[in-house]
Amino acid sequence: MSPHELVAERSLALHAAVADRIRRDPSLIDVARRRVREWQALGTVARPYADEWASLLALPWAELEAALIERSQRMHDLRQVSPFAGVLDARTRWRIHRDVGARGHATR
Repeated sequence: MSPHELVAERSLALHAAVADRIRRDPSLIDVARRRVREWQALGTVARPYADEWASLLALPWAELEAALIERSQRMHDLRQVSPFAGVLDARTRWRIHRDVGARGHATR
């Protein structure tokens, strides 16, 4: 697995874990919506990314969940600027990094 592919797989795995957390605590979507509104108001994230996340966060949960783990270039790009920062604890993030890294080394 190339370094680029490894980063993409980690991001996808992190967002799959985010989706799992949201299933247990749907209020996390509201936290992400507030973050995106902040991005839009302050201009801290490029407008197209902020606006796209705002549109995604307005979708019904099933559609948002599918988007979070979609393997498209569009979602790959959006996951690089995610409004879900802080949703996962450090232990979960490190476990995902380790597990995806191990899979990446196994495919070489």
